[in-house]
Amino acid sequence: MTNLNINLINGIALAFEGDAVYAMYIRRHLIFQGMTKPQKLHQKATRYVSAKAQAMLISRMIGDNLLSDKELEIYKRGRNAHSHTKAKNADVVTYRMSTGFEALLGYLHMTENSERLEELIAWCIETVERKEN
Repeated sequence: MTNLNINLINGIALAFEGDAVYAMYIRRHLIFQGMTKPQKLHQKATRYVSAKAQAMLISRMIGDNLLSDKELEIYKRGRNAHSHTKAKNADVVTYRMSTGFEALLGYLHMTENSERLEELIAWCIETVERKEN
């Protein structure tokens, strides 16, 4: 590990980390449910990892007051960061919200707050699956 202060990492870099971490947890969850066909896995994973899904999840987290002040600050840092990429399948607001969501997860992962990271991801999985049923 480096001596880099994680609190100084920009929101886009945190989102880059969070995107990978969240995707890994979702993929593992789906595989443990018995899904093994790549096309089916990708199709199902999109329900959790799309910009639209992530924006919905972070909105609910905020609405349900699930986030600490620090977590909300990190979300806003990611949401407000200026990205030079554009969303393929989402409007700008949705894309920025999902970037904030990913930044929060990236921050929790980089600060090695695994317990909180897994708590929020479990909440996300439960929320998406409840919405589907």
